[in-house]
Amino acid sequence: MAARKTSSAGRSLRSGVAPKISDDAVAAKTGRNWKQWFALLDRAGGRKKSHQDIVAVLSERYDVGPWWQQMIAVSYEQAKGLRAKHEKQDGFQISRSKTMAAGVSDVFDAWGNARKRALWLPGSRLTIRKATENKNLRITWGDGTMIEVGLVSKGVRKTQIAVQHGRLATARAAAAQKVFWGDALDRLAQLLSA
Repeated sequence: MAARKTSSAGRSLRSGVAPKISDDAVAAKTGRNWKQWFALLDRAGGRKKSHQDIVAVLSERYDVGPWWQQMIAVSYEQAKGLRAKHEKQDGFQISRSKTMAAGVSDVFDAWGNARKRALWLPGSRLTIRKATENKNLRITWGDGTMIEVGLVSKGVRKTQIAVQHGRLATARAAAAQKVFWGDALDRLAQLLSA
């Protein structure tokens, strides 16, 4: 049996992951708070259903759109200990983002140019599968996991970068990659600001 934890809204949940969205926000958008949604899904046998089956219950029985169907299903699974934090259907996924003092073309080049990339991401083995100049990259990491990089220009010398690393095998690997990418983006920012 999972440990009981109290969320920020004051209710008791089974597991260590409370919903990311407040009771007030979910109720305003869906007409029900988390306790009500979780009770409905419990009555529908949610603890024994796959993610797709939980979404199907929400789709067939309740008037909530596709985004809310996914949000409610994932929050339910996490709260009931059926899904760990950062867990997706194909493994674990983490994300890191940073805004740096560099033009978007310089940031894009630091990813695409292997010599420059070696300065801030030494020893990396990766294959860039697809790249849209100054916008995004899709990358296969050396271990077969997947990385998506998004770039948004915030001005002449300011760029926001977001890295998603998915298909990670374990929660421990996800936690390690979250630290890894935080450090890597710090190195990239230092390199580009020099």
